[in-house]
Amino acid sequence: MKLILTQEVDNLGIPGDIVEVKDGYGRNYLVPRGLAIAWSRGAEKQIVQIKRAREVREVRDVGHAQEIKSELEALKLRITAKAGAGGSLFGRITERDIAEAIKAAGGPLVDRRSIEVASPVKSVGRHSASVAIHGDVAANVQFEVAPA
Repeated sequence: MKLILTQEVDNLGIPGDIVEVKDGYGRNYLVPRGLAIAWSRGAEKQIVQIKRAREVREVRDVGHAQEIKSELEALKLRITAKAGAGGSLFGRITERDIAEAIKAAGGPLVDRRSIEVASPVKSVGRHSASVAIHGDVAANVQFEVAPA
C-alpha cells in the first residue's frame, strides 16, 4: 500500500514522504490515526503543502536553535492541577501539559514528543524538563506546578 505521511512516524519517515507499507499497517494503524493519507496523483499535490509547512516549523540551523533555547529557558511556566491536601497530584503532569504551558506563556510551538521529563511529575512545586530542539541543542525548562 502506498501512502503519504502527514506526521512523523518512527522508523518510517517524516511528513511529506511517500512510503510503501503492508496493507494492514496502513489501513488499520496509519490512516485511522491521521498519520498518513492514501497516495494518489491528486494527493501528491498536497506533499508540497506539507513540506512547506514543515520547513516553516523546522529549526534552520544551530544559531536559530540557540535563540529558541534562550527563549524557552527565559519563560516562566505555571501549570495548575488538582492536588490533595499533602501536595500530591491526582494524576501527573504530562509532556502535553508542558507543551501547552509553553504555548500559553507565549513561547515557540514545541512538539510534545521533543519534551523529556526525568521522573514523573506527581507533586506540586518546582520541576524541570528537557526540550530537544536541534541535534545536540536542548533547553532545560523550569516550571511550577500549583494546586488548582
